[in-house]
Amino acid sequence: MSLNNKSWGMWATALVLASASVLSSCNKTPGYGRRTANDPGKKSATTGQEFSFDENDSTNFFVSKRAEQIPGPNLKFIQGGRTVLGSQEEDVMAFRDNLERTVSIASFYMDETEITNNDYREFLFDMKKKVSADSLLKLEPSENVWSGAMSFNDLYQSYYFRFPGFNFYPVAGVSWNQAGVYSKWRTEFVQDLVRKEREIDSTFTKNQLIERGVAMADFRLPNESEWEYAAKAMIGTQYLDENQEYGRIYPWDGRGVRNPYNVKRKGKQGDFLANFKRGRGDYAGISGNQRNDGEILPTNVYDMAPNDFGLYHMAGNMNEWVYDIYRPLTFQDADDLNPMRKDGVYDEEENYETSMFTDEIRVYKGGSWKDVAYWLAPGTRRFMHQDSATNNIGFRCAMISIGEQGK
Repeated sequence: MSLNNKSWGMWATALVLASASVLSSCNKTPGYGRRTANDPGKKSATTGQEFSFDENDSTNFFVSKRAEQIPGPNLKFIQGGRTVLGSQEEDVMAFRDNLERTVSIASFYMDETEITNNDYREFLFDMKKKVSADSLLKLEPSENVWSGAMSFNDLYQSYYFRFPGFNFYPVAGVSWNQAGVYSKWRTEFVQDLVRKEREIDSTFTKNQLIERGVAMADFRLPNESEWEYAAKAMIGTQYLDENQEYGRIYPWDGRGVRNPYNVKRKGKQGDFLANFKRGRGDYAGISGNQRNDGEILPTNVYDMAPNDFGLYHMAGNMNEWVYDIYRPLTFQDADDLNPMRKDGVYDEEENYETSMFTDEIRVYKGGSWKDVAYWLAPGTRRFMHQDSATNNIGFRCAMISIGEQGK
């Protein structure tokens, strides 16, 4: 049988229509199509069983449509990436304990500000209902950190933590251990608020809350690499592709500690960018000098400009506890992905029997109101016993980023 061009055209059209019909029927089979956390479909792709979307349903298989985690209050998203950690300032102390190296940091969240006196009093107020008087006393910040045999700072000892005028100043006299208890309490407290707001069954376990996308990730102290990465905020130097033409000594551009004149911040040019001590005995400059930081003590946590991640006082005001145990050679021992020195020992324990560096020695960073500018560099690091406290060390919390990052 011979077919002319017209017949061949009809056969070709019929073949195309038949193929489209087959593909269309295939497309309608259960489980076809791309699924995401925000759009999981109505049925299981592998069994055809219908999903339950009722958050309080514990009898049927529940699937959440929530891809984003619930971030806690006061947290800023810190987008992770490749970075160079380590001291970019001259090592005048000759510690050589934080040499430069390239690492990658996963995205996370960090408190916009240091934990304030008001925040910590809220914590004590709630804990008063849950623990004994003796246990509560152990959670109180040490007010003795303000006293000194050769100084008259007794008024701060009595008033700094409790006077309303200091409500939004960073809490002082808190040990690493106390900061950890606060972080755990904050996790539980905020999680309870989320439960109540969303009317979630109070009997649900932590795993059930995670499956529903309403579990709070834990508040915790940031590890040292997270803290240093967030402080430098190199995202502000990114102008073209992956090229970064210069590093940062401080959480801002340049080698100075004053606001550059070419930066358009009305009325702020020439001002100090951190609350620190310029030199022996010089905490605030002379009276009437509007170009000094003007603060003899710590200052309000929102004073000074934030860095490029939107974080306040990542240099000066208060040193801040981080999670890591101190070891001089952490920079060469730790992994190059999310490096951190955890509890426990990396080398044989007997190697540390005659060392001052035990698992109870923790790192603190950032410089403070009573430190000179050298310590404002994020790459500098110091250490103290985890049960000790001073009037120039505070803390802020961090949280991992899970699921759809940055949401």
